[in-house]
Amino acid sequence: MQSDFHTRAPRAVVLVPATLGEMRDQPRFSPGQTLLIDADDTLWENNIYFERAIAAFISYLDHKEYTREQVREQLNQVERENVRRHGYGLASFRRALVDCFERLTTEPVTPEKHERIMSFAQSIADQEIDLLDGVAETLPELASRHRLILVTKGNEAEQADKLARSGVAQYFSAVEVPREKDPDAYRALCTKYSLAPGSTWMIGNSPRSDINPALACGLHAVYIHHPHTWVLEHETLDAPPDGQRLLEVGSFGELVRWF
Repeated sequence: MQSDFHTRAPRAVVLVPATLGEMRDQPRFSPGQTLLIDADDTLWENNIYFERAIAAFISYLDHKEYTREQVREQLNQVERENVRRHGYGLASFRRALVDCFERLTTEPVTPEKHERIMSFAQSIADQEIDLLDGVAETLPELASRHRLILVTKGNEAEQADKLARSGVAQYFSAVEVPREKDPDAYRALCTKYSLAPGSTWMIGNSPRSDINPALACGLHAVYIHHPHTWVLEHETLDAPPDGQRLLEVGSFGELVRWF
């Protein structure tokens, strides 16, 4: 599923630099832009830890009839249901693991089994914050020329903790953790912070949450590919409407070539 989770829009409307040398010939956008920046898998690693926990969970379940891929599909469905009911974050993920285990096993979930399942989620909480390449060097440069606002989904307390431990909180003028990142959420942000769509960009790795809804409400967007974006965030990239821009870059550090 990793290979086809998005398709590129036509080159005529999407800025896709081929090389760093080519990017140096491109003019930067003027200072004073507002950059809305995602956190998980844009600033720091996140989904790889969930993938490791899921792999451990599937091995522990050791289902005798379903393949690993079929178990994963079941878990994806449970996660979709839990996100709608309980939102994002580790608590929702823990609940999804238990619910999935209960659906697929014929054995009772004993306290010992429950504790073991909980340990898979706890392994994520125990991870140190691992900034992606270029983030530590790029954020202060961007903040010196533009207004940066962190806009990330998840549990608000968990995201605040990760930001505090990341060492980059000082570069953001505000932090927003909406329940869902959809066009209405972006419109609300524009109203709250008096953002001009023509100079506001959403930057992130998720077509579903970062790019497409931002384009849908009139903002520009920057897509930063991450090889391990959560499967529930996969979606075909929309082409930008007339007058809007969609920039695709290979790493966070490339942003300084444009901003």
